[in-house]
Amino acid sequence: MKNNSLVIQDVSLSYDNGKILAIENISFSVSADTVCVIIGPSGSGKSTLLRTIAGIEKNFDGNIFLGREKLSPKNKKIGFVPQNYGLYPWRTVEENILIGVKIKSKINDDVILKMNSIMESLGIFDFRHRFPGELSGGQQQRVSLARAFLLNADLLLMDEPFSALDAITREETQNIFLSLWKKNKLITILVTHDVDEALYLGKTIIVLSKKGRIWEILNNPFFGNREEIYNKNFIDMRARIREHIQKAGADI
Repeated sequence: MKNNSLVIQDVSLSYDNGKILAIENISFSVSADTVCVIIGPSGSGKSTLLRTIAGIEKNFDGNIFLGREKLSPKNKKIGFVPQNYGLYPWRTVEENILIGVKIKSKINDDVILKMNSIMESLGIFDFRHRFPGELSGGQQQRVSLARAFLLNADLLLMDEPFSALDAITREETQNIFLSLWKKNKLITILVTHDVDEALYLGKTIIVLSKKGRIWEILNNPFFGNREEIYNKNFIDMRARIREHIQKAGADI
């Protein structure tokens, strides 16, 4: 487990020479071994914020630290799981999983053993020589997760990773992700538009407004506990988050 915390300080990003403000004065921190979920109405800058943290968006104001250093893909290992899984169609499952390790370090016997163990736990070991186009959406997502966890990243960023899956496959893959995460416990930021997913996967939940500002930061007592969905307190918190998203969507 990494001992660093992620700190976002007054981060803003605009397009078209400042005419379009995507995110504004975003500040929060994520401690080690925490999943932070970002949720908000459409156009609130959720994915933009994630890309900024990942180093994809570079022309931003403010600071992003991991531990005592400014966060940079050059000096930190950042796992990024995009909405479309980010797999190379001409590479096999095994080759896709090893990509991140090849870039950041060397492949040795320990890496192969760990990869095989992760593939076994994700139920994709038998597909290791197949190509992404030969897999279902759920299987492709598991390949993407395997790549992220094999990297032993300092930070894991996930952009609506389960949104394209059907309800049953989505729940199964969420459970698999959480099981893997509990073994590794790395700082994770996950973007979603689904309130129930936020309540299941987020220790901390950040609600963004449509102007790309933080509307509220919530500590979630129901993290990792799907059995609480019929609990009155869970229902009340779900309603509260939905209300905040509606109000945040009307932010003017």
